[in-house]
Amino acid sequence: MIITGGFNVYSAEVEQTLMEHPAVRDCAVVGLPDEKWGERVTAVIQLHPWQSVSTEDVRAFVKARIGSVKAPKQVEIWADLPRSKVGKVLKAEVKAQLKAF
Repeated sequence: MIITGGFNVYSAEVEQTLMEHPAVRDCAVVGLPDEKWGERVTAVIQLHPWQSVSTEDVRAFVKARIGSVKAPKQVEIWADLPRSKVGKVLKAEVKAQLKAF
């Protein structure tokens, strides 16, 4: 769960919404520290081959479906997401890589 501006945002709900986008192959949603909001909703997406989408389009897609509070404040597009041996996305690794930027 991500607490942003006093609201509880469940990463699974945001991820389900992102997966409805036709260009998104997979995604991970994490909370990153934010001075103003406490945490900011951050999405990392992997696109289907030969697809492209702007980060603003992704934000607008989520905002239209579940609201602006739950929409990612930051969207990153990665070629691949870190995965475990069984194929599960490693959110801790995603978060660590984002903090390193």
